[in-house]
Amino acid sequence: MMNRTWVLEAVRRIERDAQRSSDTHLLQVELPFTAQVRLYLKDESTHPTGSLKHRLARSLFLYGLCNGWIREGTTVVEASSGSTAVSEAYFARLLGLPFIAVMPRSTSPAKIAQIEFYGGRCHFVSSSALLYAEAERVARECNGHYMDQFTYAERATDWRGNNNIAESIFQQMRGEPHPVPSWVIVGAGTGGTSATIGRYIRYQGYATQLCVVDPEHSVFYDYFHHRDAAITSDRGSDIEGIGRPRVEPSFVPDVIDRMVQVPNAASYAAMRFLERLVGRRYGGSTGTDFYVAMQLACEMSKRNEAGSIVTLACDAGDRYTNTYYSDAWLESSGYDIAPYVAQLENAYACGIWSGVHQPQPAAAHDAMAVLA
Repeated sequence: MMNRTWVLEAVRRIERDAQRSSDTHLLQVELPFTAQVRLYLKDESTHPTGSLKHRLARSLFLYGLCNGWIREGTTVVEASSGSTAVSEAYFARLLGLPFIAVMPRSTSPAKIAQIEFYGGRCHFVSSSALLYAEAERVARECNGHYMDQFTYAERATDWRGNNNIAESIFQQMRGEPHPVPSWVIVGAGTGGTSATIGRYIRYQGYATQLCVVDPEHSVFYDYFHHRDAAITSDRGSDIEGIGRPRVEPSFVPDVIDRMVQVPNAASYAAMRFLERLVGRRYGGSTGTDFYVAMQLACEMSKRNEAGSIVTLACDAGDRYTNTYYSDAWLESSGYDIAPYVAQLENAYACGIWSGVHQPQPAAAHDAMAVLA
């Protein structure tokens, strides 16, 4: 029999925690080549657990509690590349519940340390493709609840409002010169954020277009264009938090207007270039977002369009000191970011999105969706 008193108190604890947290900042990134295009960065690194996934973890816990899946004493299990597990460990500790994160061995040490700081336990697998089955097995073994962010992300969040990230963006943009963005740019990990924003745009009747960026070795870009749900990749994306080796149930392609596939070296170059502009370090997925934000800003400027672009800073860069911000790591991993740094410098100074003049392992692809 479920202890309804405990569940009620658990929900109230989560809601009190939300009330104690202010909204995240919306930062403007100055573009010297144009006065007509405004670029904004929604800084999700300022959540208590340091990433965009704080919103998702809160929603998943409330969803699990209200569905009767999470009860007093339930061990919560999640498959995660890091940030979601950090945030879920935080909420599990808030409720006094055991938490186990099933994650690749390649997950950054800083994220592992944060999970353990919040009282969670890390269970490692050798490949991202093994996450799902192993998380299910661990949950069965301990008679716990497998949170399964990749299935429930798009349905656990109320896309119509309730202070979701889309509502937050549009409320913060109300006083800006172009309050309804021309573009919102996000990456896809579970697909929950893109689904929430895409649905909210349509629900509110905004003219905003949604652009989703995808890193190398992820299947979302190909699925968007060919709709083969069976497509898989034999390796991870190398950009923690976005890109998946299989098509996730929470990825909703029909709310997306445009997809761009970005080389990993471009993401690493962009995160470092962004640090020079705003004086803050962000992670690789933020670099992926910002790289395409610069591309779209140049396109708009070339067409003499006026408008705004909003993209996300997903998490802080201090989690990646030994990887993405390490020149030694880049070299050992075979990444040459210099051509992309030059591309971004030229774009920022002149507003011209030029090609990259060096062959890379994977080229960026870009296409417009044909909407019914």
